[in-house]
Amino acid sequence: MKPFFILFFSISTLVFSQNILPLRERAELIDRIQKERIQNLLPQLMQETDLDMWVLITREYNEDPVVKTLLPPTWLNARRRTILVFSKKADGVDAVAITRYNFGNNIRSIWNKEKQPDQWKALAEYIVSQNPKKIGINTSEHYGLADGLVKTDFEGMINALPKEFHKRVVSAETLAVRWLETRTPIEMTLFSQLTEITHSIIEEAFSTAVITPGTTTTEDVVWWFRNRVAELQLSTWFHPTVDVQRTGKSDLYAFDGQSKFDVIQPGDLVHCDFGITYLTLNTDCQELAYVLKPEETEAPSFLIEALSQGNAVQDFLTNNFEEGKTGNETLATALEQSKAAGLRPQIYTHPLGMYGHAAGTTFGMWDSQQGIPGSGEHPLHKNTVYAIELNATVFIPEWDKDIRIMLEEPGYFGPNGFRYVNGRQTDLILVGPKSEYLK
Repeated sequence: MKPFFILFFSISTLVFSQNILPLRERAELIDRIQKERIQNLLPQLMQETDLDMWVLITREYNEDPVVKTLLPPTWLNARRRTILVFSKKADGVDAVAITRYNFGNNIRSIWNKEKQPDQWKALAEYIVSQNPKKIGINTSEHYGLADGLVKTDFEGMINALPKEFHKRVVSAETLAVRWLETRTPIEMTLFSQLTEITHSIIEEAFSTAVITPGTTTTEDVVWWFRNRVAELQLSTWFHPTVDVQRTGKSDLYAFDGQSKFDVIQPGDLVHCDFGITYLTLNTDCQELAYVLKPEETEAPSFLIEALSQGNAVQDFLTNNFEEGKTGNETLATALEQSKAAGLRPQIYTHPLGMYGHAAGTTFGMWDSQQGIPGSGEHPLHKNTVYAIELNATVFIPEWDKDIRIMLEEPGYFGPNGFRYVNGRQTDLILVGPKSEYLK
């Protein structure tokens, strides 16, 4: 297999320093990622959560979100009824599939339908043969991503199991969340590359290659994002947004439902919310640009200062990241410290990884600044990634109005504390700077 960092094809218009793999090499790499996670990560998590067995059951086109993270890279969906079982062993985890079709390279298929035509009986026979004390299933009150077992499949499993095994069946909520939230070393290498690609696309969008001030609308830039992602053979997990804030408006313009239809003008503060999906991971970024007026060579000092207030809120949040501390505790401290410093913050930071709005520790929502049940009570663990999403409201005397500095960047919490996955925005992107030889 070729190393994943070798250039495989060129990309038009913008030259990325990170390279995007063609589909075949992506599949090979995803297979390696899954192998590492199953063989090295999963045994640790099953030991941590005190589960002897984890049973995942799903059906085609109605996939359990956790099962989707385990599908072979050549499977775009589950097939028929797909059953995966992981059994904790002294030397790791035994991973099997009770499926009609071979389940790829990392999970061996053990069901022989000719010998045992009933798939539920085949599952029950395997469970009995392993004699687990605790059998985890994907049911959860607080996490949709950990609640993938449907009623029909639960009943099929329970009805096939001997009654003495029924009381051994428990929720695998914590294991499912830990599986989804935990990043491996190879994933973090890829996450940095993925975020750099995202930043590069935003930088291209916020340039005169895409924006002609006085002509281009915010909606034009939204669809440029979508087309650019398609050109690069990537995908996005949400429809991007682009909006503007400017002088002459009395409201917080970026939350005006009509703002996406505006024509971008010189003097505008332009904001985007954009992310991509690549190699099983997702990004989520919000960045800001300033459209230079003809006589300007840099952004106004009042907007530069406003951005620094947004960065300060980021610091108050991430400086409080501490292993074992809940999202609600961290949120309360960060808000208190930000306000004490004279800032007007809103924090709504969420886990990021195999899903965009992922499972794990959540730090508020835009409409729940007092904390949230469930995911807000989940303790912070190492080797996890978050979309550091928040805003600072800043009064701009020159515009005689409040604006919101809305920022979002992937950040990693690991053995050495917190760091941004690929840096964060501390300077406004400038739309329309003159070439250096022009004075």
